[in-house]
Amino acid sequence: MTYCVALKLNAGVVMLSDTRTNAGLDNISTYRKMFFFENPGERVIGIMTAGSLSVTQTALARIHEAIHHDEADETTSIMKAPTMLQIATIIGNTLARTRREIAGQFQDLQASAASASMIVAGQRAGGEMRLFLIYPEGNFIEATDDTPFLQIGEHKYGKPILDRVVRPETSLADAQKAVLLSMDSTLRSNLSVGMPLDLAVIAKDECRVGTMRRIAEDDPQFRAMSAAWSEALRESFIKMPI
Repeated sequence: MTYCVALKLNAGVVMLSDTRTNAGLDNISTYRKMFFFENPGERVIGIMTAGSLSVTQTALARIHEAIHHDEADETTSIMKAPTMLQIATIIGNTLARTRREIAGQFQDLQASAASASMIVAGQRAGGEMRLFLIYPEGNFIEATDDTPFLQIGEHKYGKPILDRVVRPETSLADAQKAVLLSMDSTLRSNLSVGMPLDLAVIAKDECRVGTMRRIAEDDPQFRAMSAAWSEALRESFIKMPI
């Protein structure tokens, strides 16, 4: 399983993913689930993945291949598409086609074994920052001011804090705290989500990744934040009236 979360704010986008991949209780591996395609100053596109590793890796390989194809154009390459909506459409079509093909090769498996989803975030120069959740079938939804965050994977444990604190006007610094505490709650409640973590920040209108950070299990900042949050919750619980 996995957990990926992205926030779309007035100031930009914050993205966070874990790196644990399970293929059975005794087969746990680490794979990056956050990927970027950049032409700094012109466009930046971030993709996070969840679900079948064979589906996501093949879909990403096809996205790369389409970018470098001799006949790449705005209908096939995410680096030439004129809008983020068209970029999301290209990625959605690629994911859906890949899922169908892999599922067709293993018809004796459950459909969920070849299922995958993606979060796509980014901006083109002169356009708006946008954030999409792409479903296995290739269709997608977009983050809005009413719901300025999207999640994929094991999302239920980390959602409550986001519901309570994240607003479009939330600063990028506070947004980083929010996604890290959301991940901390998930790590404590689900063993299928694991370190290290990948954190990225894209400031509005910069069209490049401004911050990219790998957070290991012994990271002192993350450990201190987790401990402080646990202590704050305990103190609030004790003080809470019946």
